[in-house]
Amino acid sequence: MSETPESGPLLELSSQDLRAHVAGALTRARARSVALTDAVDDEDLIRQHSKLMSPLVWDLAHIGSQEELWLVRDVGGREPLRPDLDDLYDAFQHSRADRRALPLLGPAEARAYVREVREKALDVLEKAPMSGRRLTESAFAFGMITQHEQQHDETMLATHQLRRGEPVLHAPEPPHAPSGRRLAEVLVPGGRFTMGTSAEPWALDNERPAHEVDVPAFVLDTTPVTCGEYLEFLAGGGYAEQRFWSAAGWAYRQEHDITAPRFWHREPDGWWRTRFGVREPVPLREPVVHVSYYEAEAYANWAGKRLPTEAEWEKAARFDPVSGRSRRFPWGDEEPTEAHANLGQRHLRPAEAGAYPAGQSPLGVRQLIGDVWEWTSTDFHGYPGFGAFPYREYSEVFFGPEYKVLRGGSFGTGAVAVRGTFRNWDYPIRRQIFAGFRCARDPRPGEVA
Repeated sequence: MSETPESGPLLELSSQDLRAHVAGALTRARARSVALTDAVDDEDLIRQHSKLMSPLVWDLAHIGSQEELWLVRDVGGREPLRPDLDDLYDAFQHSRADRRALPLLGPAEARAYVREVREKALDVLEKAPMSGRRLTESAFAFGMITQHEQQHDETMLATHQLRRGEPVLHAPEPPHAPSGRRLAEVLVPGGRFTMGTSAEPWALDNERPAHEVDVPAFVLDTTPVTCGEYLEFLAGGGYAEQRFWSAAGWAYRQEHDITAPRFWHREPDGWWRTRFGVREPVPLREPVVHVSYYEAEAYANWAGKRLPTEAEWEKAARFDPVSGRSRRFPWGDEEPTEAHANLGQRHLRPAEAGAYPAGQSPLGVRQLIGDVWEWTSTDFHGYPGFGAFPYREYSEVFFGPEYKVLRGGSFGTGAVAVRGTFRNWDYPIRRQIFAGFRCARDPRPGEVA
C-alpha cells in the first residue's frame, strides 16, 4: 500500500524534542480553554445555554478529569486527585441536557482542579517513557488528551454561538479568496488508494488501519457550497419541495419547521445571521455553515448532484496522482500553517470559498481542511481490521446507521485534532455544529477517458 511511510514528524523527534512538542501542544490547548471560559462571567459559565450542550464549566472540569485519568493515573501511576469526580464527569453517565442539575464544581474550584491536574501531568511528561507501551509510544496518551481538549474547545465554541448576549469573543477576519477564475469542479480519477492510516502516531482508533479502497471516478466541487449558492436553493423552493428530501429529512424539517440554516433570519432587506452575538448580512461568498445532513442532502438533490462518500472525500484530500501515495494533508505531509487552512479559532468564521490556495490538493480542490466540517453520505463504522483503543467508548459504541461521517474540520477545530484521515461523526439532524458540505456527482458520458 502507498501510505505515508513510518517516518512522520513525531517519529523523527528525539525523546527530549518529543516532550517539548507535547508540552507545546498541551499549552496551546489550555490557553484556548482558558480564553473560552474567561470570556464570560461565572453566571454564564454555570448556565446551560442549550439542552444540546453542557454548561461551559462542565466541559472545563471534564477536560481536567480525562487528563487526570489518562496522564496522571494511567501513564504516571500517581494517586488519584479527585476520584469522587470520575462518575460526575463521565460523558456516558449523564446526558448533556441533565448536566446542569448535577453537583458540579463551581468556576473557581474547576479552574483550580484543572491547574493542579496540569501541573502533575507535566511532571509525568518529564519522567514517563516515550515507548514500551502502546499508550506511551510516541507519547500517544498525551496526543490523545491534547486532541480531546481541543475537541472540547470546539464544543465550547459552539456553546458560545448558542449563548445570548453581547459579543465576548473577537478575532481578525479571515483572508479573502484570491481573484481570478478557478474550476468549479474537478474529475477525481478512479482506482485504488490507501484510506486510513497505520503510520500516524497520534491517529485515533477509528482512523486505523490503513487499507486499500477502489473508488470509481467522480466529480467533486473544488470548494464548499457557499451561502450565496444556498440562497438560490431557498429561493428555488428547496425547503418547500418534498421531492428533494429523504423521508427522514422531510419529517424532521416539518416537525421543527426548518426553513433556513440555523442562526439565519429573514428581514425586509434580506437574509441576516447571528454569529457569536454579532448580527450581520449573510455573507454570500462564505461556505454555508450550521446546516444538518438532511439539509445538505436536499441541496445536493436540488442541484442534481449528491454528497460525496467518505472514501471519495478522503481520496480527494489525500491521493497524489503523480506518486500514487496518500498524503497526510491535501498539500503534503507538513503540519498545517496559517497559509494552509482556517483552523484553531484563529478566525471566528469560515473564509471565502476559494481561499487558502496553498492548502489545495494536487487536483485543485480547496478548503478540504478547516473552515467547515463537511457532511458525507457514509454511515459511521469501523474500517476492516478495526480495534478499539484505548477504550470502546471513544468510537466503537457509535458505529451504525444513526451517525453520519463528517470530514475536514472547521475554523473552530484545533490543528492537532484534524488531518486527512481524521473522522468526525454526528446525528444527521445536528445544526449547532460548524458543519457545511460540498457536492459530488458521477461523471457524465465523455468526461472519463
